[in-house]
Formats: sequence, structure tokens, C-alpha cells
Amino acid sequence: MPPTRIRLQTGEDATLAQGIAEIQREMKLPAAFPPEVEAAAAQAAQTPRLPDLDRTDVPLVTIDPPGSMDLDQALHLERRGDGYRVFYAIADVAAFVASGDAVDAEAHRRGETLYGADSRIPLHPQRLSEGAASLLPEQLRPALLWTIDLDAQGEIAAIDVRRARVKSRARLDYTGVQQQLDAGTADPLWSLLREVGELRQRREQARGGISLALPEQEISVTDGQWRLEYRVNHPVEDWNAQISLLTGMAAAQLMVQGRVGLLRTLPPPEPQAIARLKLTAQVLGIAWPATLGYPDFIRSLDPTQDAHVAMLTACTTVLRGAGYVAFDGELPAQPQQSALAAEYSHATAPLRRLVDRYVGEVCVALCAKQPVPDWARAALPALPELMAEADRRAHQYERQVIDLVETVLLAPRVGETFHGAIVEANGAEREHGNGHGNGNGNGNGASAHSGVVMLRDPAIEARVGSAAPLPLGQEVTVRLVEADPLKRMVRFELVPASS
Repeated sequence: MPPTRIRLQTGEDATLAQGIAEIQREMKLPAAFPPEVEAAAAQAAQTPRLPDLDRTDVPLVTIDPPGSMDLDQALHLERRGDGYRVFYAIADVAAFVASGDAVDAEAHRRGETLYGADSRIPLHPQRLSEGAASLLPEQLRPALLWTIDLDAQGEIAAIDVRRARVKSRARLDYTGVQQQLDAGTADPLWSLLREVGELRQRREQARGGISLALPEQEISVTDGQWRLEYRVNHPVEDWNAQISLLTGMAAAQLMVQGRVGLLRTLPPPEPQAIARLKLTAQVLGIAWPATLGYPDFIRSLDPTQDAHVAMLTACTTVLRGAGYVAFDGELPAQPQQSALAAEYSHATAPLRRLVDRYVGEVCVALCAKQPVPDWARAALPALPELMAEADRRAHQYERQVIDLVETVLLAPRVGETFHGAIVEANGAEREHGNGHGNGNGNGNGASAHSGVVMLRDPAIEARVGSAAPLPLGQEVTVRLVEADPLKRMVRFELVPASS
């Protein structure tokens, strides 16, 4: 689907800025770091704790979305016999931040970086997250350097992580590297990444892991122009994601063997959830052979087809309930991340997510056969609840900013009709409330049935009401009844086929 470019009219840019500020006030989000935190960050940036081990010989590079400056990871891959060696350097936040200092205390209050269009509320002050701690090119940096050996089948053969001084050679972005790959001009590193990434994808499939290809709604802002689009990853993003997943699985393996740490878990789906999915597939006219398990069924869906997008949307219901579990001695009763069909931990984004700093610290200690530092071990039990609240806040902020952009975009078009597909049908109910992702609907209880319509242009998912049952997975015409930027409310109604 093509992106929708929002050409702001007079006053609309101010409406968006005011709306984002209001969301931040409503959610009681921090507008800036306290002076004492900025001062502590400035001091830390000048005096990092550099490790003795020098691995600046490893030709690491970073690859991220265009314009990114908070660079957590740098990678290099090479062949090793009939297998592979993966180097993955992770920014060492603990080289700058000490337990209990001002920066650490503020990071615990925030939990993770919040993203919403061109607004970003970082976990750490910019002079660290985009400066001294970021793995920027040609800069000497402290890092946790993971060395993971894979066999010819892509399975983990050996794991090592230790503190080291590293230096990235280049800051690259996904779009640029993908273009080079498509043109056949990319560095051999990226062909090797493709080889390893695809091998790991096959291992994931063999384990019974799930990867949803549902396009994500995304806002970007370039030179004052706002863009709303359904975005599908470049292949190189998926291969790179496999390296991050690999590292998270390696971290989990170390911690489970050491019987201390923190896992990212997802419970397996309940049988009734799978039964509901099969009923949805019948309604949508999608064949689900009895011999096909739900991971392979999900993989067979085509996100370019309306009925399949509706099916993918329904499939997200079996991937809910993710959380964190800490352990020290006794292993968790349910340690797996069921979508990956593996034990897994968050270990690769410490500049943007608090928990990763602790996971890294535990893994470095276990690899060195040293006791886990007291400050890290003592913090583990409180982290699951802290991170659960941070995740909830991050999702709410992102969704509310998208709601705001949608209403500003649609406000001049009330009364117009749009084409889209019904991707969710909730049955008979009376709608109330606002906020597209959490109840944005008809607002006045006039419609007996409600659901979600995915519009093609503009690239919007929104609540839609109807007097009759909504045709799940089918193309429809809807009329925009209301778009109120102050309330962040969008309301559509189904246009009957006979109209």
C-alpha cells in the first residue's frame, strides 16, 4: 500500500504539536531530564569505564532505520569451517551508569524509550544514548561483545560474551543496504547475513516458531512532512532481526544453565484460541488443512490479500500475554517464548530498554564464571513488574499519537467515503469511548455492530459501526462521520452495498 503524505495546512502543524504535548500531559510523561540527571550524564560521558580487552580489530558496522543515532548493536559475520561466527557488539550502558546514581534512578522511572511520530522520550539523556554510549562510527566504545558460533545447520555451537573496546566502521541503514543487495553491489558481509538469517529462519520454522507478516502502521516525519503508511520490513531487516533473536536465545541459554536471570516469556496458546482461529478461517473461506499446525498456517497467509490480512489480525490473539520472569535458583515453570518456540531474553537494546542492561550483566558474569554483581542480582525480582508498566505506557503513547495524526489528516474529509477491508468484527455491541486502538468508534452508541476497517488510502485502521453484521475479510465502503483532533476520535459507518 502506498504511503499517505500529510501535507499540513495552516495551523495543522501546531495542532499536531499541541496534541502530542497534551498526550504527554495526560499520561504524565517526563518532558525533559532533571538537571541533576543531565549533569551526571555529562560527567559519565567524559569518564567511561573502558575495558582492557581491545577488539577494535573486528570490522563491525551498524544497520538501523535511516537517521538513527541511538545505536545499540554493531555486527560482523564470518565463515568458520562449515559453520559461521557471529560477532555482535552491544552498547555497554553500565560503563557509564552506576547502580543507584542519578541516571540509573531516572532510567528505572522511565523503563524504556517512548516513540511517537517525531516525538521521542528517551530512556537515557541524549549525550549518552546518541553520544558517548552509542556505537557511532569510528569512535572507540565500551561494549559487551558477543561471539556466537553456529554449526552448518545454523544451531548454536558456542557462546561467549565479554567486555571489550570496539570501533564501528560505518553507520548504515536498511533501505540503503537493501538497495545495494538488490543491485548486486553490496559488501559480501550482507550476502553472508542473508545466508545466516535465512538459515536461522528455517531453524525457527523447524522449531514451530511463528512470524506474523502483518503490515505495521507507521508515522514518519521528514522535512516537516508527515507520512502515514503500512510498512513491511525489507528482507535485510528480517535477517538482521534473526541476529538479535539469536543473541537473545544465547543469553537465555546462559542464564538457564546458570539458574539466574530474566527471561522474556509468552505462554502457549490455549486450545480454545486455536479453535476460534479455525472458525475464523472458515468464515473467511481460507483452507486450513487438518494436518497443518497453526504456525505453518500463519506462515502460509499472504498480507496482500484482504481476507488474509483479516486472518493475520485474528492470529495476533494467540500471541498475547508476553511478559518477563525473573529467577534465581529455581527455574520458571513456563520459561519459553512460545512465538519463538524457544527460551529467550531481551539483551540487545540497553540504550532503549532498561532490562537489557541487567541481562547483559548477568551473562558477562556467567561467561566469566564469576558471581553476578550484587546490584544486578538484587534488582532482578522487581524488573518484571517495572517493565510490564513501561511496555504498557509505550504502547499507549504510540497508539495515541497515531490516533492524533489520523484525526488531523481526516478532519477536512468528514462526509467522504473510503474503500477498505473489514479486518476485525466484534459482533453486536454498543460502542463508547474514544481512541482508535482502545475503543475509538461511534461514540454515541448508534450502531449495533462494530469492528475495524483497514483503509487503503489513507493508510489507516479505524473503528467502524454498522446496523448489520460486518463482513469480515471483505472489501467495503465506509463513510467518515466524525474526525475530532481535540478528542482524538475518528468515527466511520459502513455504507450498505445497495447504497
